[in-house]
Formats: sequence, C-alpha cells, structure tokens
Amino acid sequence: MSEHATRRAVLWRTAEVPGGTALALSRIALAILLAGFALATVVGFDLSLRVQAAVYLFGMVAMNLPHGGFEHFDNLRRRSASFQLRYVGLYLGSIAGFVALLFVAPVAGLALALGVAIAKGGHGGLHVMDATYGTDHLQTRPQRALAALVRGGAVMCVPIVAFPETFHTFSALMVDIFEPGGLAAVSQYFPLTRQLIGVGFGGLAIAHLALGYVRSAGTGSYVADAAETLLLVAYFAVVPVVVAVGLYFPLWYSLRQVARTTAVTSDPAADGEETADGLLTILDSDDTRLVALGAWGVLVAGSVATFGLAALLWLLSPQPLGGGGYLLGGVAFWSIFVSIIALPHVVIGSWFDRERGIWYVP
Repeated sequence: MSEHATRRAVLWRTAEVPGGTALALSRIALAILLAGFALATVVGFDLSLRVQAAVYLFGMVAMNLPHGGFEHFDNLRRRSASFQLRYVGLYLGSIAGFVALLFVAPVAGLALALGVAIAKGGHGGLHVMDATYGTDHLQTRPQRALAALVRGGAVMCVPIVAFPETFHTFSALMVDIFEPGGLAAVSQYFPLTRQLIGVGFGGLAIAHLALGYVRSAGTGSYVADAAETLLLVAYFAVVPVVVAVGLYFPLWYSLRQVARTTAVTSDPAADGEETADGLLTILDSDDTRLVALGAWGVLVAGSVATFGLAALLWLLSPQPLGGGGYLLGGVAFWSIFVSIIALPHVVIGSWFDRERGIWYVP
C-alpha cells in the first residue's frame, strides 16, 4: 500500500485497521457533539446546568461504569490466585489512601482527582494507538509521555480555560463534600492558575504535534494522532464541560478500549501470562451453565462492591452533595467517587501490572 493510501486508511478507512469500527465510532461521536454544540453556540442556545448534569450522570453511571469493571474482570481472568488477591488488596489499599487524603486535605485530593483523569485518558489512549494505527512517530519514552500528557490533558486543561466558571463551581462542590468552603482559601489564585495551565498546555500540545511531525515515518500514525489530538482539544473547548466529560469516557475512552481489545484479540502474537488456578476458572468451564452462573456472580459481586463503596463514602462525608442539590451535587459526588476508584484503575491496573494490565498490548 502506498504512503498516501496508508494515511487514508488510518485516518478515514478505519475498517482496515484492527478495531477500526470502534475507532471510527469514537471519532464520529465526538465530531457530531462538537458540531452540534458549535451550532448551538452560534444560534445562542444554552443548555442548563441541570440538563448537563443529567447527561453527565447518564454517561458516567449507566454507560461508562460497566466498562471500567469489565477492564479489571478481563485482566484478572486466567491469572494466578495469589496475583488476583494481591491485585485486589492493593486496589482497596489505594482507595483507602485516596479517601483519607480527601478528608485530611480535600484541595490536594481534588488536584489528585484531576491528575487521575489526565493519566487515565492519556495513558489509556496511548495504548489504543499502540494496538491500532501504531505509534512509530513516538520514538522515545519522553515523547510517549508527552503524547499521553497532551491527549489526557485535553480532558481537564482545556475545560479549565474554556469554561472557568463552571469548572470552578463543580470544583468547589467536590471540595465542599469533605470541607464546606474549603476551596475558598485558594480560589483567589484560580485566574492565574487558569492562565498558566492554558499557556503550559498550549505549549505542550504544539511540542507534541511538531515533534511527531518531524519524526513521522509516513505510515499514517502521525496524521491520525494529530487529527485526534486536535479533535479532542476542539471538543473540550466547545462542548460544555459537564457534558463533555460525561460523554467523553463512554463515547471515546471506552469505545477505543474496545478497539484495543479487538486488535489484541485478533493478534496471533498476543501471549499474555495465563494460568488455570485462579479464582475465576469457572468462567473457562466447558459447561455453559457454570460460565453463565460465574459471570452473573462476578457481575453481582462487582456491583455490590462498587455501590457499597459509594454508600460508605456517602455516609462518611459531612456533606455528600456539597450543598449543590441532587443533580449538581450528584455530579460532584460521582466525580469524586469515580476518581477514587480510577486511581487504582491506573496505578494498580496498569502501572503495577506491567506484564499485562488493563491496557495490555503485546
């Protein structure tokens, strides 16, 4: 295939790329939302915060939460029992540590929550690129880290610049869950922080795109990366932040992890560590009834554990809704809760589990 044809296949004819259908759907979904909200801005239509909050809760709870559970479930299958127990223990320990930080220093906890979202979007996205259209234009570890920082940074840095009032409102609600009025002490620095973040992120994005162009090998990976990076920046600059974040994870992050899983599954070289003595061996039984029963048990156990943790956080928090009512406060509470379980999602599920991990690419 010629260089020009390869670029076209990677950017447009994604069906020719492993996992290409999911890749195409993620791009189309964000492009449609971007176009729709750009048009709404032109005609002067504003979506109320209450409606935005409802969209966020639907996207993050109903659409995205099941995928997060699946990532761990798929990763822990065919692993040894000792590894599974160590994995779960470290996961719960990370959750306990994050919760403790939020109660002791909620502003620092909020900063960590923002960092978690950046790390999840950036590093998760980097592995999708590895598995699908490639990353041959990212030739060093620092350059890969830069790519992850820019793609993940778009999720939080761009909305801080584009929607400062909304971002500050929900940041205050999230801190208020643990310490009412706790953000007031640092609120005076927000305008300066916003400017620094805008300039810093802009510089990093330009560096990522320029360095990738210089090191591109003509395979189309740079073109796809650059186009998606610009799409992410435009999406978070135009789509109201509550809707943008609420739909980004199910319509971009999760869809693209499906693409990665599809690409890895279809790769005959995929040879992650496997064992038959783990706690989930029932799922590999030849008896379909046992498999169905095991899958049901795992689903129920995961749901009970997840919502049990949410209920515990609710009971421990001085002001679970941050004083924002059921919809706005619900967004604040769920954002904090998702960050709490997302920290070990990144640290334990990927960085600790380097042999395979939730974002495994052979």
